[in-house]
Formats: sequence, C-alpha cells, structure tokens
Amino acid sequence: MSAGRPLNVGGFTPFTATDYPGQLAAVVFVQGCAWRCGYCHNPHLQERPVQSPLDWHAILATLARRRGLLDAVVFSGGEPTTDPALPDAMRAVRELGFKVGLHTACIYPDRLRAALPLADWVGFDVKAPFDQYQGITRVPGSGVAARACVEAILASGVAYECRTTVHPALLSPEALLRMADELRALGVDNYVVQQFRPQGCADAGLRLATGAAYPDEATLDGMRQRFPTLVLRRA
Repeated sequence: MSAGRPLNVGGFTPFTATDYPGQLAAVVFVQGCAWRCGYCHNPHLQERPVQSPLDWHAILATLARRRGLLDAVVFSGGEPTTDPALPDAMRAVRELGFKVGLHTACIYPDRLRAALPLADWVGFDVKAPFDQYQGITRVPGSGVAARACVEAILASGVAYECRTTVHPALLSPEALLRMADELRALGVDNYVVQQFRPQGCADAGLRLATGAAYPDEATLDGMRQRFPTLVLRRA
C-alpha cells in the first residue's frame, strides 16, 4: 500500500451474503458522494469529512483475521471512486487473498477505469435514461458521466450486475422502457430492477408516494423482452 492518505471510511459490515452474488463478503462503505439522489439510503455517507470516521488500517487488520471465513470484500458508499485511495485499498484487500467487489453509481469515468482492473465483480447503478439523469441526481451533466462509466465497465470484461431503483414519481413506464433500450444497445444483458424501499430514505415525499407494485407487469414484460437476464428485486 502506498504512503498516501488512507481510505476515508464511513461504515463497515463484517459479513453479508447479499452484496456480492454467490460470495460471503464484508462491505467497506467509502465516505463521500457528489450526487444527491432523493431515494438514497445512505445520505449520511454523502458528505466527505477531512478525517475518516473509521480507521481503514484497523478494518484491514480485521479483514486479515477473517481470511478463510470470507470470500470477498466489497467497496460501496457513498461513491467509492470518490476516494483517490480506492485503488490502493483494493490492492491491499486482494493481497490478503480476497476477491474484490465494487458498487458504483457511475460518477467518475476515469477513476472507475483505474479501479476496474482490480475488481472481480461490479454492481453498478443506472438511474434513468441518460438525458434525464439530472432529475434524480440533481447534478447537471451527470448522465454523460454515467454513460461513459457503463461503457467502461462493459468494455472491461469484468463480471457485473446492472441495476435500477424504480419509483413512480421519478421514472415513468415510458422512461423505464426507453432506458432499457439504451442499455440493451450498449450491450447490457444482466439487469436488475429494484423496487423502491422507503426504509432509510431521506426524502419524506418519496417515502409517502409509492407502493410496492411498481413497475406493473406490462412494463416488466416489456423489459424482459429486452434482456436475456432480468431480475425483479422486490421491496
């Protein structure tokens, strides 16, 4: 590991069976995210403090003791590519013998390209048709960055899961199908639709304006026609 500033860590889950498909993993939550999505379940990780809330070196020591008990370590957030220390942290985990997973919202194409050779699996979010991104992220131009990140992931050959959180107030059925067409044209073939869950969401308006039945079956059928593998992850 280089002598630069260590990873800025806002949370740590020592065991999960759901954050890396088919693997028993720990999750490191990197502090900081430039986007402000209303349905974010980790708004406390959006800010980027100067001092890391958790000690990365202590977490690394914990992971070293869990060799043989875990298969992988997942870097999540926040947005992990926010942190310039991410590649060094991924290398350190790989040196311990773990597989490396990465969750990304597709914000920084160049930083993501630097991290992809160190990842064994990537779970990435696509939030809307690329020209409608600002309505969710509240950041102009965010769709351009997201598309470049998707292209980089697909070109890398790294195993992946592409997923979208759906909320009727943010994505209409027509927008969902248009987004599906865009992703299919880019080459996405492993796609997950995640129904919105109000638990932990910081936006009270979104919490009160949804039901678990969205999207409807007609929209889901249209999406299934576009992807060889489509999974509905229910609320």
